[in-house]
Amino acid sequence: MSYGELIRLYFDRSNALQWYWTLYVVIIGGLLAFSSLRQRPDLLTVILVTVLYCFFAYKNLGAIRDTTRQRTAIVEALAGIPMTSPDAARITPMLERPDDAGIRNFHVASDVLTLAAVWAMEWRRWRKPRTVPGDQEIR
Repeated sequence: MSYGELIRLYFDRSNALQWYWTLYVVIIGGLLAFSSLRQRPDLLTVILVTVLYCFFAYKNLGAIRDTTRQRTAIVEALAGIPMTSPDAARITPMLERPDDAGIRNFHVASDVLTLAAVWAMEWRRWRKPRTVPGDQEIR
């Protein structure tokens, strides 16, 4: 592959990576909105939401890691191409090789905090006394 093709491929993979992170943030926002708008406690719903979110988070992290590794492979391929143009000499050193462990740790920490928020909202619903017309408390 030529230098130009590799650069295009690198930025194509960068765009894909950005979409995976955007999807991740949108799903977290939707999940937290759904959890905050629910009125009645329902253990089955929160367990189902937790399991489905864990499946999503696992697959999303896998896609992010795969795409990051693809970008790293492209950067390594670019390093093997002779720098004949001044633009190539300026661009190639700026291409990042992100830390795989840092990506994983950030994603997992965000997952844990998201699920903690979902369960905290559910716990609050269980602790809040429910009343029916006539002010009789139901537990």
